[in-house]
Amino acid sequence: MAEEQASGRQQTAKALLGLRDLVLTGRLSPGERLSEVALANRLEVSRTPLRAALQKLEQEGLLTPLAGGGYEVRRFSRQDAVDAIELRGVMEGTAARFAAERGVPPALLRKLGDIVEALDGVFASYPQSMDFEAYPQMNEAFHRLLAEASGSKLVMAEIERVTNLPFASPNAFVGTETDFPAFQSSLFVAQSQHKALLEAISRREGARAEAIAREHAGIARRNLDFVLEEQPDLKGKVLALALLENIR
Repeated sequence: MAEEQASGRQQTAKALLGLRDLVLTGRLSPGERLSEVALANRLEVSRTPLRAALQKLEQEGLLTPLAGGGYEVRRFSRQDAVDAIELRGVMEGTAARFAAERGVPPALLRKLGDIVEALDGVFASYPQSMDFEAYPQMNEAFHRLLAEASGSKLVMAEIERVTNLPFASPNAFVGTETDFPAFQSSLFVAQSQHKALLEAISRREGARAEAIAREHAGIARRNLDFVLEEQPDLKGKVLALALLENIR
């Protein structure tokens, strides 16, 4: 029984990872109706774990349920991407304000400080090189702890919901920096904002913390505009931009 359960979990994880990859890389097109049989064969899983994966991606906002049953890949416009990024800024700003006004447990504040210090190490060897592999994990940890510092389960849940949309994720444009100074520069700005945000929370400056967090999310908006308007060849390197329709 235990082996069967473990096998079932592995199959569900395989289906989820595989299906999410097909959607985010654009191999399943926006508006495309999904066939359970075809997908199960393609991912080499049974239909039970596939259905669980479909339900999970619906919850993440990547699939849309159809009236007659089944799913299609959700259609996103450029404005949808902008709105999602703005919403993340609003929610993370609220988290930062709550953290500053309500206070953060010392242990959690130390964790945030440790991550900010570790992120400084990413830039230590610039301009010779930067540790781009280390940055995403630490950046994700910082944003996760910021949500936790709010002390609000509702705020944490809303931040998780909006950041499930990959173009609204704090790491949406991480990985495209190597060849483009504009992206490298945005990381330096982001790190300075991490420091300022931690300082504002530590000093219990709620309005300042909220403003910094909202401006921090604005970096993703500027990077989105840069890719779509100035470097369209980069669209294939930015997770989930293949989901966007009617790009202008």
